[in-house]
Amino acid sequence: MEEIPMTEIAIGYVGVVISFIGQDGNDLTGVDFKHGNIVGKGSKGVWLEPLGPGKYPINKYIMKVELVPTTNLVLNWASARSEAHNLDKNLSTITVRSKDGFPFNLDVAQIIHVPTTEAPKVIARFGNMVNLVSQVLEPTIGNYFRNSAQDSDVIAFLSTRKERQESAKEHIRKVLDEYNVNAVDTLIGDIVPPESLMKTLTDRKIAEEQKVTYNTQKQAQETRQGMEKETAIADMQKDIVKAQQSVEIAERTASATVKKSEGDAAGVKLAVGAEAEATKMRAHAEAEATKARAQADSEAIKLRASAEAEQIALTGSAEAGKILAVGKSTAEAYELAVKALGGENFTRYKITEELSKGNVKLIPDVLIGGNGNSGGSAMDGLLGLRLMELMDPEKRKDLLTVTEVVEIKPKKE
Repeated sequence: MEEIPMTEIAIGYVGVVISFIGQDGNDLTGVDFKHGNIVGKGSKGVWLEPLGPGKYPINKYIMKVELVPTTNLVLNWASARSEAHNLDKNLSTITVRSKDGFPFNLDVAQIIHVPTTEAPKVIARFGNMVNLVSQVLEPTIGNYFRNSAQDSDVIAFLSTRKERQESAKEHIRKVLDEYNVNAVDTLIGDIVPPESLMKTLTDRKIAEEQKVTYNTQKQAQETRQGMEKETAIADMQKDIVKAQQSVEIAERTASATVKKSEGDAAGVKLAVGAEAEATKMRAHAEAEATKARAQADSEAIKLRASAEAEQIALTGSAEAGKILAVGKSTAEAYELAVKALGGENFTRYKITEELSKGNVKLIPDVLIGGNGNSGGSAMDGLLGLRLMELMDPEKRKDLLTVTEVVEIKPKKE
């Protein structure tokens, strides 16, 4: 008995089991896969189902486990660089020759991925991953870039690096698909042209840059000359501008004077015209006002005359109606009084009433008689009246009236 450690399969890997004992199993790959038989678990040969990450008790004398990475693998064709998996330790920088005969070096990085289900086929085809790199990847990628470089010169290859990288990616993807490997990406690294060519290119570039520099300096000098010329002209322009400004100021002053005179004349003209128009409008307004007042007075007189005529007509009509009514009522009253008192008595009554309204004295204050029957004479009466007149001048008129009445009486007798 020999005690050995268990076989450990790390994460990111699968273990493809190759059994050296067991019954011959049936090939499970079909007629399309012609690189060995892949059998089921327990049979002799490459097992179809790989072992996942973990530890397994494997008898190394009857079985072998090939580790296959299932993560993306980076393989560098660069002399100074290698990955931790060491699958690219034998790969180096690719040396190619251009169309114009210059050899140059370029670094290439290829990213691949082996699916878990395809790992048994890869092992059945190549035996291990190192053989996959040396038998397929190294010649495929190296030959592709050598062939590609011969189609162009070094300068064209440098300038079309992006397009050549895309073309290499597509070509290598198709090749690796036939080997059950996925090509993730193809990257072109550093390109190192020949030193002699680089010196020529550098000299040419330096000459071109110097030419650009000379042209730039020439333009700078021309610009400086132009600036100095413009500076001199600008210095002269000060006096020219000052003279032009003086002329322009004089012209503007004269123009302003003319404009002011024209403005004053126009102002006077407008003032006279405005005054004439105002006078005309005032006269017209006064005439209109006089006409309006005359029409108003005429209308007022007409209205007053019409009102007075109407008033007189109404007053006369009213007075006539009143007189008619009064006369009618008086006649009716007289008629009723005559009927009540009798004609003769009513006559006496009216005479007495009228005499009382006129304040006529029916009985004199002094009665003078002339028949001598009462022991006095007319002379005595006259003397008495004279005395009364002297005593009260206001009663003179009444006394004269009474005297006249007294004097009339003897004539009647």
